[in-house]
Formats: sequence, structure tokens, C-alpha cells
Amino acid sequence: MISKVKSAGFIGINSFLVTIESSISKGIPSFTIVGFTDTVTKESKERIRVAFENSGIKFLNKKVVVNLAPADFKKEGALYDLPIAVSLLSAMDVIDKDPDDYLVVGELSLDGSIREVKGILPIAEFARRKNLSLICPHGNKKEAAFVDNLDIYPVQNINEVIDFLNGENEINPYRLDKEVFFQKRDKELLDFKEVRGLPLAKRAVEISVSGRHNILMVGPPGTGKTMIAKRIPSILPLLSRKEALEVTKVYSVAGLLPEKDPVVVNRPFRDPHHTVSDIGLIGGGRNPNPGEISLAHKGVLFLDEMPEFKKNSIEVLRQPIEDSNIIITRADYTVKYPSDFLLVGAMNPCPCGYLGDDEKECSCSQSDIRRYKRKLSGPILDRIDLQVEVPRSSYDELKGNWDEESSKKIRSRVKEVQKIQKKRFRNEKINYNAEMSSSLVKKYCKLTDSAESIFKDAIEEYSLSARSYFRILKVGRTIADMEKNKKIKVDNIAEAIQYRRGMNESFM
Repeated sequence: MISKVKSAGFIGINSFLVTIESSISKGIPSFTIVGFTDTVTKESKERIRVAFENSGIKFLNKKVVVNLAPADFKKEGALYDLPIAVSLLSAMDVIDKDPDDYLVVGELSLDGSIREVKGILPIAEFARRKNLSLICPHGNKKEAAFVDNLDIYPVQNINEVIDFLNGENEINPYRLDKEVFFQKRDKELLDFKEVRGLPLAKRAVEISVSGRHNILMVGPPGTGKTMIAKRIPSILPLLSRKEALEVTKVYSVAGLLPEKDPVVVNRPFRDPHHTVSDIGLIGGGRNPNPGEISLAHKGVLFLDEMPEFKKNSIEVLRQPIEDSNIIITRADYTVKYPSDFLLVGAMNPCPCGYLGDDEKECSCSQSDIRRYKRKLSGPILDRIDLQVEVPRSSYDELKGNWDEESSKKIRSRVKEVQKIQKKRFRNEKINYNAEMSSSLVKKYCKLTDSAESIFKDAIEEYSLSARSYFRILKVGRTIADMEKNKKIKVDNIAEAIQYRRGMNESFM
């Protein structure tokens, strides 16, 4: 007899159907799993055999063959334990009939209990699209319930599954009040109100967030670069439901969702250490997992001490920054992860950190400084629109009143500016000024006559490149939007030039 059970696997954050076929026949007793599986999946036969024994189920002393179809997709992980077990139980007539209306996933423990698996969210989405109900581990129920219009049946052990499918034990579909989790948005974020002084840095960060421009902060140690960076998520618009689902899928396949928090409701902030490997940063491995750039999707990727990162690690960011995704190729398949993040970099002006500091003298030689700055290549710097100096705050600035702007107030301005951009680009395939191509820059970045004159003089005086030309206009457009100017005015373009000129002077 052959039984069939539906399950699913995932590549990246997308799922595909896996049909588990089990055959029990006469012959030399054996248990074989076929269908392009990895070692973990092949090992499931031992987990299933022992789990059956400890659950009071006698394993047949016959020839058992299990096929995971289709054979052209590699099946990885222990999530197939439960569907293989259900398929075998159906073939053994322990379960009355094949569960045709269900998609089944779960890992079996040796005692017959069912352990949670990673990647349940994209699998739950897939089940809904296929009009199937989902049988999943009890520990995954909240995460799966984030998908609307899906009946979820959480189970804790193999005997509970048998009784449920045989109609001897009723399990009510699990329901989750999603609003409870979305009410947590903005509750745990750090506030810009706590940052004393540094008005120029705050201004640059607001421009960066408003137009989605990548930014680099340069200054001595302890001036507040990291403090500012950690508060950037608090001035980004709150995640929409659609964005939250997209981000949560990345964390789901990475296995980083705690059971009590089944959904990511705040924009991610990732700050990898400069010793991170290439794979840790961009993703990959034998079974490709999302890296820091994908875990920062729809949020902020903060690279502190940016020149201290391995040069190759920084260079591989070029494609994800441009395309907002990362493609990882293996011999058998290709994995695509989203990576739409705001890049925020921070660095010292020199190896010792005190070049240009008013209080401490720099101890670096000119060759040391040049070598340090060359760690950031031209192509990477070309993808950073703003550079801002973060100087040491004076005693008076630190002692001053605490009447600083709150993140909520700054965010309200950011939302208004982004609303202008989305209206402007409603017929284009972009949403933000930083995403404009050269043709769109020409179309939307109109300057007043006086601004045009100043811009021309700056290009010639500072020998700015063609790429700098377009970057300045994009930033100028964002500043003009912040001032609600239809055309880019003198003050707007002058401020944009300063952010680019600083970069040209620092890295020449």
C-alpha cells in the first residue's frame, strides 16, 4: 500500500510543495528514504523508529520505502519527521486515511513529542495559498497564526496527531490576537530625546532617513556616533503589516523568532562586529542562511568602525545595496534573500581616532591615515550619499537643558517627506529619492537659476565626479522636500554639497 502526505520545504523565504510517499511491502526488512535529501532528513528514520516504540506503536518488520517528491529540490532539515511518520502510520492503517486536506510539518523527539521547526511562516503562507489546513508543532502555533485565513492545528506528540486524524480527539483551530503584538510597536525603541547637542549630525540623519540615503558618520571615539545610530529605527515610519510579515519571514527561516514574540513589529537594527565573516554578513553556508544584511531588511544595518571590517566583506555589500536583495548560488540551487536596508556607517577620522580633535593630539603619521582611509573603496563610498562630522560636544552642550526633540516628533516629519516622495513616484517603480536613476534625477531634480549657478561652481571647484553630481542632486531633492520646495533652492543644494564635499576631502 502507498500513502501520501503533503508537506513543504523552503528555499530562501519561499516555500514549495513536498509530497511524502510511503510504501510498505514484503521483502527483507529495511527502511529507506529517497528523494534528494540531506543527512538530517535521512536520519529521521531512526528518530521515527524510536519515537514509535516510545509511543506504543509497533514498527512493522517489512520493507519500507519513503519518497520525498519532487526529486529536483533538495529537502533539508528535520521538519519532515512528522509528515514521514504520518505517511507511515497511514500506510500501516494506524491512521484511517491519508490527510489530504492538511499540510504537515514538525520534528520528532525520541519520546514521540513534536519539536518546533524554523521557517514555519513561509510554510504557513504556502498552506493558505494551497487552501490546506496546517498541522504544526505546538511551539510554532503563534508564528503560523500570523498568517490570515488559515486553520492551524498545533500538536504536541505523535499520539495526539493519530487521535486527531482519526476523529477521536478534536483540536480547535488556533487563533491569535495579532493586535496585541502590534501594540508593542515603538514601545521598546530608544529616543532621540536622550541625545544632547549634535544638531548637525541629527539633521544629517533626518535627511538620510527621509530620502533613504546611506550615511557615514565620522568623529573621535565617544562623540555619540553609536548613540545616534541606535536611535535611527525610532524615527523610521512604523512597519506596515505587509512589511512586518516580510521581515518576520526572514527571521523565521533563520530560526531567530522566540516563541513569545512570533512577529517582528519594529524595524530591525543590526550592528555586526567588525570581525564578522563574509557569510555572517551577507548570508550563505552549506545550507544558505540569511546574513546580517537580510536580518536588517526594512531596517538599519549599522557598521561601526567601518574601516576595520575585512575589505572583502565591505565590497560584497555593493550588489545588495543596489538591488535590495542578495543571491546566493549553490551547485544545486539558487537562494534569494531580501536586503532592503539603510546603511549607516561610523568611523574614526584616523587609526588613533583623534585627527582634528580639539582636546587630544593625533599620533598617526600621514601614511597611516591614508592607509586607514583607503580601506573604504571608491565604489563603496559612491554608494554613501552623506558624510557628516560628529565632533566632541562641549561642556555647555552636555549640561544644557534636556529640551531635545523626541523621536516621535522627528518621525512625523519624516513621514510627511516620504509621503511627498511616494506621491511623486506613484507612476515609477521606486518610492524614495535615493532610488532615482539618472534619468529620473533629470526629470525630478529641477534647480532654481541661482541654485544651478552655485552647483556648477561647486562641481568645478571641488572636481566632483559624475556620480557625485547625481548623489548631490538626490540629497538636494530630499532637503527641498523637507522644506516643501518644488524646486531645489540655493540653501538646499548648498547643504547637499557640504555632505558630499566632506566625503571628497576626507578620502582624497
